[in-house]
Amino acid sequence: MDYVTSLKVFRAVVEAKSFTRAADLLGVSPPVVSRAIATLEQRLGNRLFHRTTRHISLTETAEQFFPGCSRVLDELDALEAQASDRMSGPTGMLRLVAHTTATVNRLVPLIATFRRRYPLIGLDVTLTERPVDLVADGYDLGVVLPFMLTSDTTVTRLLERIPLVIVVTPGYLQGKQRPTYPSELADLEFVAMHASIRKPVLTFRLNDGEQITVPLKADVTSNNAVLNRELVLEGFGLGVLPAALVRDELASGELVSLLDDFEIVDGAIEIRLAYSSRTLLPAKVRAFIEHAAEFFET
Repeated sequence: MDYVTSLKVFRAVVEAKSFTRAADLLGVSPPVVSRAIATLEQRLGNRLFHRTTRHISLTETAEQFFPGCSRVLDELDALEAQASDRMSGPTGMLRLVAHTTATVNRLVPLIATFRRRYPLIGLDVTLTERPVDLVADGYDLGVVLPFMLTSDTTVTRLLERIPLVIVVTPGYLQGKQRPTYPSELADLEFVAMHASIRKPVLTFRLNDGEQITVPLKADVTSNNAVLNRELVLEGFGLGVLPAALVRDELASGELVSLLDDFEIVDGAIEIRLAYSSRTLLPAKVRAFIEHAAEFFET
């Protein structure tokens, strides 16, 4: 078995988390997979997997080797696709990571239209709200918020800006003076996002161009906007939430918006498409980038 094929076997084992499942995916027998891994381990001079009768896990060597291995194989696929006229369309498994609450309403129609357009490309989707390293974590693409990206070399493309709005229940305002100026927010309680996601302040641009920054008082914080919305609906305070997330509640009167006449500086959530390189992109990655750009333009 040649070296490139052994690399493909290694990637299949890592992704399938099983020698047997990898063999099924590759259409070979388990002994063929075992021999390929043994040959690769001998070439590298290090063990790649810890094995028991029921489970396998990656060694430190394998964890360090896998991202580069995947990148090389993807680049080879891209070169073959560019050089071949026989390619009927992009194929393979696309590993996608996306922000859970910011993208979930848009993600289903995006994936559905992509799959109909490119039926030969499979999708392995992970939803998270934590920072990610696309290369180290083994993702081809991310549909993410900027705070999630840990590498300065990641290429990003703006897909959508979702404006933020300050909301509260009418019941919370009973017995309180409704704020009409930004500084009046300092006396009110907020349900806020974690400081690692958004600083606990709001900056407003006034009509004369001056700016005013108001610190937010919050006894409850979270990393999830949907949870914050529900806590605001329970009357625990004000929320600074994506407008799309509270559209129905504003229409029904369950929530009211505040200080609409004042512009919030950086008052929008940016959804960005992220990938690791501009060059030698696999056909499946290029296809998703182009499709996502078209989807979000409509």
